Amino acid sequence: MQTKAYPFARSLGCRIARPPIRGLFQSILYAFGIAHPPVLTKPPSHILIVRPSALGDVCRSVPLLVSLRRAYPGARIDWLVQDSFREAIEAHPDLSEVVPFPRKTLGKDLASLRWLRVRRWVGSIRRRRYDLVLDAQGLFRSGLIAWLSGAAVRIGDRRSAECSWLFCNHRVKTPRAMHTVDRMLALLEGAGVPPVCDMRLHVPAGGTAEAAELVPESGEAFVVLAPTSRWPGKQWPEERFAGLAVRLLGMGVARIVVVGGPGEEVQCPSLVELAKGDGRVSIAIGRTSVGGLMGLIARSSLVVANDSAPVHMAVGFDRPLVALYGPTDVSRVGPYGRSLDVLQRIMPGDRFDHKNAHLGKTMMARISLDEVAAAAEARLGTEMHRLGPSSL
Repeated sequence: MQTKAYPFARSLGCRIARPPIRGLFQSILYAFGIAHPPVLTKPPSHILIVRPSALGDVCRSVPLLVSLRRAYPGARIDWLVQDSFREAIEAHPDLSEVVPFPRKTLGKDLASLRWLRVRRWVGSIRRRRYDLVLDAQGLFRSGLIAWLSGAAVRIGDRRSAECSWLFCNHRVKTPRAMHTVDRMLALLEGAGVPPVCDMRLHVPAGGTAEAAELVPESGEAFVVLAPTSRWPGKQWPEERFAGLAVRLLGMGVARIVVVGGPGEEVQCPSLVELAKGDGRVSIAIGRTSVGGLMGLIARSSLVVANDSAPVHMAVGFDRPLVALYGPTDVSRVGPYGRSLDVLQRIMPGDRFDHKNAHLGKTMMARISLDEVAAAAEARLGTEMHRLGPSSL
């Protein structure tokens, strides 16, 4: 790819240091309007999306990939993602290759001042010779990765956190009130790419088989419950999840699968106890890979979840959903295009702060078991009508 830049900026950058330091110095010049950044003069052939985490955010970032593929059908389009989340995107037909980000390993090396593996990893990215990079994460580490890639054109959000905008030479200003998905799609403006809002996810190889081991493909309806969260303030009272499970079984649901991350069983003791006495309730917490979780949700008749990755997977697989939200702004981070599937009770004086456990628990406790059960029953009724009466 050829680029254009002011000779003034190029010459100053060369005098200061070799790449990639030169690129950072040039970014500073661009930020203060001293120079104009490089522009694409022909379609890019090597593109990198930088969106390492979190799992739910990775799932709802796929419209970026689809949009870029529609605009550049012959390009190599890679995605840098945290190694533990690679299964969320690796089966997508528009993706050329996953670039794993071994965050924990590299973090330990940096903390111990062991640079060899870090240098090799950075070198492996630079050798791919990307000419366009989109920082869809908007944090310091993602901006740094974009800069270290050596790409001539690096696009990011002008309002991004932790000064990550400094590493990008094309900055798109997006409204803070805009939904996260729309803000990411707005980055495409910097490359002149029309947005395509295709949220579809694809189950990776092995995910379907893993899900079938947990829930055999009998054609009967099953419900996925996701009662856990990293943040206590995002958790609906766990005993209400157990009460919901009892009601769902009473509605004729054949099986309930409870999902979550490793070690999160302690967050839902009532469900664990219920499963001991009822074989129709399966505790799959910590027992599924990302691909296996996707396989379960793709086949489910309903997903009931706190603000967590299963919500966005349900959107990606177009599954019936009841999303339970408290201290987070649904208009910005809720299930994209599915606001009618959200239960949230906001009162005057409330503020959105998911890190405040007391505030969050107070807001989540306002959501009653009765209204969640009613919402679940309504969605199950619609799904059963679609599948036929033999599903229950």
